[in-house]
Amino acid sequence: MSAVDTVVVGAGHAGLAVSRLLTDAGRDHVVLDRGRVGEHWRTARWDSLHLLTPSWMSRLPGWWYGGPDPDGYMSAGRFVRHLDRYAESFDAPVLTGTAVVDLSQSGDGYRIVTSHGTWHAAHVVVATGPHGRPNVPPALEHIGHVGAARVLTSDRYRNPRRLPSGGVLVVGASASGVQIADELARAGREVTLAVGGHTRMPRRYRGMDVFWWMEATGRLARTIDEMPDPAAARQETSLQLVGRNGPDAHGRNLDLATLQARGVRLVGRVEGVDGHTVHLGHDLAGTVAAADRKMHRFLDTVDAYVHRSGLTGEVLAADRPRPVEVPRAPDRLDLPAERIGTVLLATGFRPDFPWLRIPVLAADGSIRQHRGVTPAPGLYVVGQRFQHRRDSGLIDGARHDARAVVGHLLGTAERTLAGRQEDAGEEPAA
Repeated sequence: MSAVDTVVVGAGHAGLAVSRLLTDAGRDHVVLDRGRVGEHWRTARWDSLHLLTPSWMSRLPGWWYGGPDPDGYMSAGRFVRHLDRYAESFDAPVLTGTAVVDLSQSGDGYRIVTSHGTWHAAHVVVATGPHGRPNVPPALEHIGHVGAARVLTSDRYRNPRRLPSGGVLVVGASASGVQIADELARAGREVTLAVGGHTRMPRRYRGMDVFWWMEATGRLARTIDEMPDPAAARQETSLQLVGRNGPDAHGRNLDLATLQARGVRLVGRVEGVDGHTVHLGHDLAGTVAAADRKMHRFLDTVDAYVHRSGLTGEVLAADRPRPVEVPRAPDRLDLPAERIGTVLLATGFRPDFPWLRIPVLAADGSIRQHRGVTPAPGLYVVGQRFQHRRDSGLIDGARHDARAVVGHLLGTAERTLAGRQEDAGEEPAA
């Protein structure tokens, strides 16, 4: 058995952020990952995926994007190279191909059994991110039995060419669902999109990326303690956005209106499956209206910020997305009759920690924590959705949670650690 002060589980951006801070503090630690650095970005993403956030929002402790297009959007492959260089920049002690199969308490620390040996550590930081296993809602539990149609989840989708012939029913209208529907429609597929709850946002507003406004207005920094319903806040859907580069790319929206213009058919949420028939709700108009109201409330906040800050003459005039024309949607789909050969589930993910033998899981499978500190002394978590701030689940937000966790782990005040790691002292990525 090998002994170390701290084990970090996961070598994605959150785990590497923790490792950088521990390295700076001279703390003995190791980072374990079942695959390589950024494995999820390598193997569970479709080929054309780009980050939703602009490159300038890829800030990590001691590191940020220093390339030629800070307002562009890195591809998944480019982001993996970004993480590789980050790990190399401080010689991160990453052990790749080392899957954690059991984590349990042992004496005054923890026993971590892996596919390549066992470790004992005083502290463990779980940094495996918010993506566990695909979420299949109860209404879709029998979706695997829909006649001849192939059923797959978004993490298994790669490109249109690898799908069976015929039309595609995409279930879910958050970021993954609308991006995949858009790509399929561009490839000439007949696409039907089953629309559930979603968050509509313009890619740019008043000349700036919507994430610039979310940061400027303080939306990303809002904490879970400020939310009237923390459980609902942690279930917020991802924004209907796409990251595209090239001429005119920064101004492109991707929402239900643009999908309609591309020929995608909109229907209500899936309520159940009976053989090869998919039953649909009559909630499309209400769902669309709710998303539009939420979007306009945020854009009202931006307009108020512009006027309050005296920026009226420095930014473009407000130009809001046009309303979605809600079609008269069917209440069921007969997949063979509709010639639908693929049902693609873009319904998100749920936490999954089958190797965690410590009683810290909530009813929904997430790890109970406050600012990354769990009920088990010495056990921490980083990178969960809305862990403390709204941006906790974003690449850019992990740095805040990592500092809070490492500050607690080191037994020092968070403000002291943060003061040593201010962005002014960080180095740009090569």
